[in-house]
Amino acid sequence: MDLHLNNISHTYDKTEVLSGIDFKIESGQIVCIIGPSGCGKSTLLRFIGGLERPKSGEVLQIGSPPPESLNPLTYIFQDFALLPWRSVRGNISLVLEDHGIRGKEAKAIIDDVLDRTKLSDFGDALPRQLSGGMKQRVAIARALSVRPACLLMDEPLSALDSQTRELLMDDLIELWVREKYTACYVTHNLNEAVRLGHKVVVLSRRPGTIREIVDINIPLEERHNQSAALQEKQDYLWGLMREEAAAADQELSQ
Repeated sequence: MDLHLNNISHTYDKTEVLSGIDFKIESGQIVCIIGPSGCGKSTLLRFIGGLERPKSGEVLQIGSPPPESLNPLTYIFQDFALLPWRSVRGNISLVLEDHGIRGKEAKAIIDDVLDRTKLSDFGDALPRQLSGGMKQRVAIARALSVRPACLLMDEPLSALDSQTRELLMDDLIELWVREKYTACYVTHNLNEAVRLGHKVVVLSRRPGTIREIVDINIPLEERHNQSAALQEKQDYLWGLMREEAAAADQELSQ
């Protein structure tokens, strides 16, 4: 299933937030969205996920989600959103219970996603017993359990320290190499964008418009060995954003 964003524009009261946004998220691609603070990145992700409707334009789903998909569009947030009184298994089973999946069927799904996210030994742990990185792995496992057609990721690593962030980027790449999942990934972090994105959509400051869509053609599984090429891409993205980011910071501080 592909997603096509056609001329998305939006205002809150009299404030124009987004203007004329057009791009595609093709099946099997990770598309990263970057831009200055307040440019409408998270708002755009809410439109893609159907949580809000833009004032004009549309988000089209082209093709059908996989037949086994329970939630075609599934979010992963930065704050993990785990229930503290439920175990890792219990937090994952919650979204399956919503679809009436219990017992052996649920156990098989949970066992599978725990294995894929390296959590098989932590199924009975409570969130308070886990590190930040492990909690985010649980959130990823929970999202994968509903077999989404597209993961919508809103700064999922921003609350983590740099070492944990690196490890989880490796995990996301490893998952993609195994399954070729589709994702739209919002981030402030340019390193994340060049490590994970097949293409990077660069937004201007408010109202957010597309400054450029940058393709990153290095295979995901080879990006560890392409530090100079990735740094060049990161420098190019920062060159697109630097003046916009400075202007946006000044606007937000006034």
